Amino acid sequence: MKKLFVLFICLICLFGETDTTEAKKVNNSTSKGKIVFIPHDNRPVSDEMAADTIRKLGYEVIVPPDDLLGNKDNMGNPENLWMWLEKNTTVKRSPSKLEQKRFHTGGKIWGLDPEIKAIVISADSMIYGSLVSSRKHDITERKLKERVANFADYKYRHDDAKLYVFSSVMRTPTSGENSGSQEPEYYKAYGYDIFRYTALKDKADAKGLTSREKKELEFLMELIPSAYLRDWDNRRGKNYRVNEGLIDLAAKGKFECLALGRDDNAAWSQTHMEARHLRDYTQKKSAETVQNIAGIDELGLLLLTRAVNAIEKKQPVVTADYNWGSGKYLIPAYSDEPVDTTVRAQVQLLGGQYVDTGKNVDLLLMVNTNPTGANLGANWYSNNKKIRPDVKTFVSYMERAINRGEPVGVADVSFVNGSDNSLMEELRDKDMLYKLQSYSGWNTPTNSIGYALAQGVLAKDMKKADKDELLTIRYLDDWLYQANIRQMVSRQLSWFKEGGVYSELGSDKAQVELRATSLMHTFAVDNLPASKSDFIRKIRVSCPWNRLFEAKISPEK
Repeated sequence: MKKLFVLFICLICLFGETDTTEAKKVNNSTSKGKIVFIPHDNRPVSDEMAADTIRKLGYEVIVPPDDLLGNKDNMGNPENLWMWLEKNTTVKRSPSKLEQKRFHTGGKIWGLDPEIKAIVISADSMIYGSLVSSRKHDITERKLKERVANFADYKYRHDDAKLYVFSSVMRTPTSGENSGSQEPEYYKAYGYDIFRYTALKDKADAKGLTSREKKELEFLMELIPSAYLRDWDNRRGKNYRVNEGLIDLAAKGKFECLALGRDDNAAWSQTHMEARHLRDYTQKKSAETVQNIAGIDELGLLLLTRAVNAIEKKQPVVTADYNWGSGKYLIPAYSDEPVDTTVRAQVQLLGGQYVDTGKNVDLLLMVNTNPTGANLGANWYSNNKKIRPDVKTFVSYMERAINRGEPVGVADVSFVNGSDNSLMEELRDKDMLYKLQSYSGWNTPTNSIGYALAQGVLAKDMKKADKDELLTIRYLDDWLYQANIRQMVSRQLSWFKEGGVYSELGSDKAQVELRATSLMHTFAVDNLPASKSDFIRKIRVSCPWNRLFEAKISPEK
């Protein structure tokens, strides 16, 4: 262990030689202390939007620069991220009695910066480089074990560190189209077949197959090239063993919390099967700080919220209510469980308490589900502006709760990847957009629920202007861009010089961003209050991953 300590001192001495370790987007206000946040990539919702939410509470949130974080094409750099973490969390200070015994010194030692209250880390970034890299990498088993061990080494040197870690249980997209080119190349052709193959394996493992299903499984094993299945199974096996290693560390008390997020999956899928076995492994290890949960992109903000609640010794109380129809029993797209189960699990993860009924709560989460039980994309023709009867009733219930003084947030999961236009029209017409504590409808239903919950329970400790800014960003992104502008620009791509495509804008990117920004200003003036006009005029739309699927909606600096 002395050798490790000497190596650590050498690394500290080298940090000043590179500019890539400088933190980005740091708020100079340190009234409440520092929180370090390493997201799983640099998408705005994973990175900046999560950090900015916590900054509005008065914390200094320290985030790595973009060149250290992965994106659609750059798979990230775990080694440099570990060095960045060392530099941005370590100072020279007097050792505790325990540290004097460990390092055999009574002089100054390198240890955790006492201003750092919590460290929220994506294991995918620190082990693979990014969330996307976790799906496509060819990293050796030995190297992966070394990177898992880095967590224990870091905790040994920073005994006071409060580590909140989230890791993905590798996703199982339902088809090549739904994979978004973020899987190995062969998934484009065999994606649906691989998904179905894993669904049958999951069912066989859990309850057995019918004779017809057994024949289908045999057929798929013949249909899918064996080299592709070996590659698929090999990478998944590595991911599974990485998560076992993290559970082992959690069982030894290295983490305040470890969240294992089930990335895009379904009720029968490889992700579902692996999560079930990891849950059994967690129980076997008595790892009480581990939570196995549906979703992934929202986990960074949920754990940041948990860290804040722990720092401030708060346990927010949350209840939820649902729209007509399938309501809380809906198993939404990209998930393997009912939305009610997800809501309860996410409340637990953020450090709160869920109650079935209650008026004196910190948040009443209204979950907008489609009464038909459908969970289609926001670009679907049925997502029109005609106000449905279920929406009228849903909003009227919400309005009565607000008039009673209850704090209300909205998780809009009626459609996937964008808002329910009918709901937003009614909220606008009723002048309720800024009477909410939170709103979210941006990606998968679990993502939307997580953001609505986290921002909703934190809103009471924010200035109204800050709360309203978070709401405005969500309305511009989820409602105006995702549910409307994105589809309009997609249809207009042929107008541009190079004729870029939805998933690869190419050299048309700048012109596409100008078009999207122009439409955003027009839509915002028509739909948001005049009091927001100064903020809206500064808004610019950009496509950081060079595709239309997600956008960065931010004021021009």
